[in-house]
Amino acid sequence: MNQLQLDHLVECIDGAFGEDLPFTARGLSEEEQDVLQQVFGDQGYQSYLQDQVNRQIIRDYLTNAVVLGFLPEQELADFSEQVATAEGRSWLSLHMLMSSVEQVSELPRGGRLQTLEELTPAGKRPPHIKLVTS
Repeated sequence: MNQLQLDHLVECIDGAFGEDLPFTARGLSEEEQDVLQQVFGDQGYQSYLQDQVNRQIIRDYLTNAVVLGFLPEQELADFSEQVATAEGRSWLSLHMLMSSVEQVSELPRGGRLQTLEELTPAGKRPPHIKLVTS
C-alpha cells in the first residue's frame, strides 16, 4: 500500500496559493513586523490556528446535521469525548470534511479514534457529474 505523505501534499497546495493577503491597510514599521513575526510565526500560534479551524469545521458540520434533521440534538453529547482534545478535534474535523452531513451516523462516537486508510475508487471509471436539463 502506498503511504500518503500529508505534509508534502499540504506543502504543495500551500505553495500554489501565492502570497498571503496583507492584514493591515497601512505599512508596518520594521519593529512592528518583527513583533508580528515573533507572534504569528511561532509554532504555538500555528497549532492554535489549526485548532480553531478544526473547532469551526466541527461546529458547522454538527449544526448543519442537527438543522437538516440528520442528527438529533440529544446525540451531540456523543461527540463530547472527541471534541474535548486537540487530537480528537483534528481527527473528527478531517472525517467531517470527507463526509456529508447525511453520513453523520457513520462517524464513530465516544472517543474512538481510528487510523486513516487510503481508499481506492470502487469502479474503473472516475466519478462524474451528469447534468440533467429540464
